[in-house]
Amino acid sequence: MVELIPDSYVTRLDLPKIFGRAAPLNVDLGCGDGSFLSAVAERMPGENFLGIERLLGRVRSACRKAARIDNMRVIRVETAYAVRYLLPEQSVQVFHLLFPDPWPKRRHQRRRVMTSEFLRSVHRALAPQGVLRIATDQLDYFEQMQRLARADPQFAIVDPLLATPVGVDDVDLPLTKFERKFQQHAVPIHRLALRKVSPVM
Repeated sequence: MVELIPDSYVTRLDLPKIFGRAAPLNVDLGCGDGSFLSAVAERMPGENFLGIERLLGRVRSACRKAARIDNMRVIRVETAYAVRYLLPEQSVQVFHLLFPDPWPKRRHQRRRVMTSEFLRSVHRALAPQGVLRIATDQLDYFEQMQRLARADPQFAIVDPLLATPVGVDDVDLPLTKFERKFQQHAVPIHRLALRKVSPVM
């Protein structure tokens, strides 16, 4: 079953049970139709891949792609909730936050997923030295993300080219549906990568 229906939405996911093995976990936050995640999952059969998406149509599209891939699962739930309440502590090697809804109107920007609270949840879920990879076409959102990252001592900003999944060259990373569209129209894409910093004891 590629669509993951948790036994409970108030307890952490049992990842070894879900995937049938223990392996590094990659999570696509807002995986859309699953194009990006399924392509990376096929290239990296030794790792596990979880897509998180709240829209039913997109979940169904992602599940159709995941049906032929052993190491990919999809869950229908809101992104921030999943990160905060469902993912076990230190369970994620790489988070992908690719072209999140920018909510461009000023009165709607409070709905943006990237907040200080969200970063705290990401930090808790990331394994030591884990990475959050971000891409957006919205310059003001990118600048907001940079400000939040710089203000958070739990993360170090690293070169996105050096923060790709192990075994995958950045130039070979598949494109999301949005990224293909933006490239066709020469829209600039802004990238940010944050590496988890463990506290100095």
